[in-house]
Order: sequence, then structure tokens, then C-alpha cells
Amino acid sequence: MTQIIIYTLVSVLLVSAMSLIGIIFLSIKTDRLKQILIYMVSFSAGALFGDAFLHLLPEATAETCGGQHIAPFLTLAGILTSFIMEKLIHWRHCHLPQTEGHIHPFAKMNLFGDAIHNFIDGLIIAASYFVSIPVGIATTIAVVFHEIPQEVGDFGVLLHGGYTKPKALLMNFMTALAALLGAIVVLIIGAHAEYLTYYLVPFAAGSFIYIAGSDLIPELHKETAPKRSLLQLIWFVFGIALMASLLLVG
Repeated sequence: MTQIIIYTLVSVLLVSAMSLIGIIFLSIKTDRLKQILIYMVSFSAGALFGDAFLHLLPEATAETCGGQHIAPFLTLAGILTSFIMEKLIHWRHCHLPQTEGHIHPFAKMNLFGDAIHNFIDGLIIAASYFVSIPVGIATTIAVVFHEIPQEVGDFGVLLHGGYTKPKALLMNFMTALAALLGAIVVLIIGAHAEYLTYYLVPFAAGSFIYIAGSDLIPELHKETAPKRSLLQLIWFVFGIALMASLLLVG
């Protein structure tokens, strides 16, 4: 059991460290970074849709999970919960320009969705180590490859939403630590934790669909210049394509 705990904690901390990949953008001048942020938002929207439809929903409805009937309702629950969250605190009434002192709702909603996703990653990684150490290592590698493009997009969304570079890095890392919480839950309750993923995976898919469709897509439509709109489309498709390519990783 000690070996499982050590491998699990090291793995989830490694995955959480992927959230700091935004460090590579710290050296880019602010004016230049602002020009490319909208494309990072495009990439993130595509990645969220790709993750939801290509990874999470197929997993949620797999026969082995027994989720064919309940998954659609849990997906709708994820969408409804995200909708209620915004309504309760009136984020939708925000019409001020993005500034470092004023954070827009889509950035906060992205943090919410990312935290759920990372929590599930922690559950999956820890549960896989209960199967065997090699399975756990293989799962960790797959999650790392999955997180790199996701975290790049998330960092761009936070910057576009008004966070400073250091604050965006910090918030990204804080939500990434949800993976550690998920892993601890599994270590406490053992193999029974796999049943949590049956409920959380489709819920996360619903949250991602809501965030991408309701929060990020409207941001992209604010840009109407033909050339920049075309580049947005390219990055959007690239986000989907990259998530599709991760199917090959397993």
C-alpha cells in the first residue's frame, strides 16, 4: 500500500506541474501576447469540445461503466450547474472591458471546469495504481500528454479574461491541485472510488460543453476581421484535432 501511495502522489504532482507550462509565455511582451490570446481562446474552445465529445462522453457511455442511461442526465446536470453558477453571482451582467483589476466570467468558469477535470484525473490515476504499478504509470503518461495542450489553452483564457501572468499561473496551478484531492479520495476509500468517475465524467463533459459554447465561443465572435476570424477557425480545429490525436495515446 505504501508503494501505491508514493507512486500516486508523485504522479498527481507531476500532472499538476503541467499547469505551470504558461511560464513559457512570461517572456513575451504584453502587447504581443494580447494579439495571440484570442487564438489561445480558440484553441481552448476546440480542446474543450474535443475533450468532451471524443474522450469524456464515450467513456461515460461505455458499456463497461454501465452509464448508457444515466450519462445523458449527468451531462445535462453539468450544463445546468454551470448555468446556475453564473446566474447566482450575476457574472452575466458584466459588460466592463477586461482589465487586470476586473476578471470576466468566462475565465472564472474555465477555472471551475478545469478543477472538476483535474479532480477526475486524480481519481483515475490513483485508481489505476490499485490495478497495478505499470497500469498507473501508463495512465499518468497519458494524462500528462492530455494536460499539456489543455493547460496552454487554459492559461490563454485566464489572460484574456483579465488575470495578470503571475496570477494566471497561480490560479491554473491551484485548480491543478484538485488532482491531488481526487487522488487522496481514492487512497482513502480504495477501489470503490472508481464508481465516482461514472458520475463525474459525464458531469465534467457537460461543464466543458457549457463553458466552450456559452462562454468562449461568444468571445470569439467579438472578432469580425476576416483574416483573424480564419485564424481563429484554424486554432479551433487544431484544438479538436489535437484531442482526437490523443486517442492514439490511449
